[in-house]
Amino acid sequence: MRIDSRKLEENSSDTDYLREAVDTVGQEGRTGEQLRNIISVGMLSEGWDARTVTHIMGLRAFTSQLLCEQVVGRGLRRTSYDRLNDGELFAPEYVNVFGIPFTFLPHEDAEGRPRPTAQTDIIQVIDERREYEISWPNVERLEYVVKQTLSIDVDDIPVLELKADGTRINVEIAPVVDGKANLSMCSDIDIERLYAAKRMQEIIFDTAGSVYDEMSASWQKEGMKINLLGQVIGLTEKYLRNGKIKISPELFITNEHRKKIIISLNMERIIRHIWQYITSTSTEEIRPVLSKKRECSTGEMHSWYTARPNGLTKKSHINRCIYDSTWEESEAYSLDRNSHVKAWAKNDHLGFHVCYMFNGVLRRYFPDFLVRLENDITLILEVKGQEHEQDRVKRAMLHDWIRAVNSEGHFGKWACNVSRSAADIDGIIAKFCR
Repeated sequence: MRIDSRKLEENSSDTDYLREAVDTVGQEGRTGEQLRNIISVGMLSEGWDARTVTHIMGLRAFTSQLLCEQVVGRGLRRTSYDRLNDGELFAPEYVNVFGIPFTFLPHEDAEGRPRPTAQTDIIQVIDERREYEISWPNVERLEYVVKQTLSIDVDDIPVLELKADGTRINVEIAPVVDGKANLSMCSDIDIERLYAAKRMQEIIFDTAGSVYDEMSASWQKEGMKINLLGQVIGLTEKYLRNGKIKISPELFITNEHRKKIIISLNMERIIRHIWQYITSTSTEEIRPVLSKKRECSTGEMHSWYTARPNGLTKKSHINRCIYDSTWEESEAYSLDRNSHVKAWAKNDHLGFHVCYMFNGVLRRYFPDFLVRLENDITLILEVKGQEHEQDRVKRAMLHDWIRAVNSEGHFGKWACNVSRSAADIDGIIAKFCR
């Protein structure tokens, strides 16, 4: 939007000139002839979420500076979240602001101009590649139908390592005065002494009860809650008696008092560790609960721009694949050239996810690739090197998701696997095509 500053100087009333310019936008021979876009300030101040605003001009005075700053903030919404030089910082972005209401803002000199932005590529669906479209069920949650009698095979449960140096046994508290903690009045809570006064069975009962309430919400319980809760407590005690917990350093194993404290403070983690095995051995059926929109697909992805490393695709409904690593680049290359692959897509901006619970928080797991094979199996492929506890929880829930979707029967056959190196992708695909 451009207004001739010379005309502003010649006009006796800037306000009248601006009003006439706005009223005659695009009209040949009139004051507003050169104007192309006018955006209402009301839209900018009332939650209008547009990330492509580059220029803002104020055409009226504001009664509130806060409102003025809010309007400017609409122009400062990020258009790109690409890291600067692969570091931790985002590339700077700017908005040009003009007009009387914005004179409180500092002005940049010629040396303060924004850096040129990196070249971006558009990521979009190619309509002509309809045969490569991949769809998936829109699962909100899973429901578990459990047996009347719960059970676990302790020998099949891996050893759980508890690290004493990662367990806090002392806590300091302080009163809050004027919104800040008054450290001069700080006092200690000796957690070690607190737990030492409790019996182990009491600790197991309290922890199992809270975890049960949280985790069993998805169970279609065929027995009374108190009966199933009692079984969870019994299975937890059985697990503890079988020595399936490793405590490091070993000094804490020889001291029975310290060992009890470490186990007590990590009881919630212990119960969550064995919970998945209780579920897997005691579940008769897993049912997917679908959203009102039962199915999603790659064709629904909105176009977006990125400066991240990427490459063109051949057997994908999406024109380009984003590479988060050279490993993923190699995987994408193999997927495009493997004769057993009918279609594939990188799960970036697609929205395909599996919900899971970890450390008491509901989270979303976004696998790396969706691959449709020649036998119409849809393979969920994850690229992963070193695996942590959270990754194992994700994978367990993904297996339950696949079991539920396959039993539902209306979305084809699904499978999953993990690629541990760039050279194993062809072997993984061959395994599911036999």
